[in-house]
Amino acid sequence: MALYPKAMPKEAPPLSVDTALVRQLIAAQFPEWGNLPIKPVEPGGWDNRTFRLGDRMSVRLPSAAAYAAQVEKEHRWLPELSPHLPLPIPTPLVKGMPAEAYPWHWSVYRWLDGSPAAPDLIDDLDRFARSLAGFLQALHQIDATGGPPPGEHNFHRGGRLAVYDAETRAALAVLGSRIDTAAAEDVWTMALGSQWRRSPVWVHGDIAYGNLLVESGKLCAVIDFGSSAVGDPACDLVIAWTQFSGESRETFRAALSLDDETWCRARGWALWKALITASGHDSNQREAEKSWRIIKEVLADHRQHHAG
Repeated sequence: MALYPKAMPKEAPPLSVDTALVRQLIAAQFPEWGNLPIKPVEPGGWDNRTFRLGDRMSVRLPSAAAYAAQVEKEHRWLPELSPHLPLPIPTPLVKGMPAEAYPWHWSVYRWLDGSPAAPDLIDDLDRFARSLAGFLQALHQIDATGGPPPGEHNFHRGGRLAVYDAETRAALAVLGSRIDTAAAEDVWTMALGSQWRRSPVWVHGDIAYGNLLVESGKLCAVIDFGSSAVGDPACDLVIAWTQFSGESRETFRAALSLDDETWCRARGWALWKALITASGHDSNQREAEKSWRIIKEVLADHRQHHAG
C-alpha cells in the first residue's frame, strides 16, 4: 500500500471507497461471504484501499483509474512469482467485477499477518536489511520472460529515469538555494547517464515500509505489487535512503550484487521523489519533512561514494 501518490492526475481525485461500498460489492458478487465482518485496514494507502474480510481474507480496490490496470497484472503474475520467493506475498483468490457503484475490477486476497514496518517494530535493522536484500535478490532472479515492461501502468518503475527529467529540473528550480543544487544536479546527471545493461529483471517498484510487513520484529511478508514490472532494479533500492542509514544501508548494499551505476540510478530515483515532494509538485505534503531528510542523505551518500 503506497502511502503517498506516485503520479496522481490532479483532475482525477481518488474515489471514495468505504466499508459500505465494499459490503455492497461483496454481497452482490460473492454472497457466500456476505455475512463476514468488514473493516478498513489502517493505514489505508493511497493508490488502493484495503479492507479485512473476515479473519482470512482482504479486499483491495483501486482508488482511481490510474491504478486500475494493476489488478489484472497482480492476478496474472503473483501466483507465478510466489513459489520462488523466500517470504509470503499476496495471493489473489478472486477478481471482483466493475459495478454501478464502482467502475473498476477489484480483488479479494488471502490475508497476510503482520504489521506495516516501522522503526519501533523492527528488532534488528541490519538483519531486516539483509532479509529484504535476500527477498529482492530472489525476485530479481525469477525468469522474467513475458513479464510486463515498465510504463504508465506502474509509473515507469523499472524504466528510464529520463521520464521524470523535466519534473526533477522544475523541482530544483523551485527549491533554488534551499539545497545544494550543484550536488543534486550531479546526482541526477550521473543517474541519467547510466543504464541497466543486463537482461530485464522483475522489480517490485514500491519497496517502502508500508509494503513490508513485520511480525515479532522480523520482516515476514512483502505486499502491494501494483508497481511491479520487468526492467531495471534500481527503483527497488530507494529504501537505502528513505529508511536505512549508516551500517544498515551498507549491509543492504553489500548483500545485493549490483554495480555502482545501478546505485547511481537508485539515488536518482530517491532524489526525484524527494525533490518533487519538497518542492510541492507532489500533492501529499505530509511527506515534505521526510523528503528534506532524504535529500540530505542522498547527497551525502553521493559525496561519500564519488569523492573527488
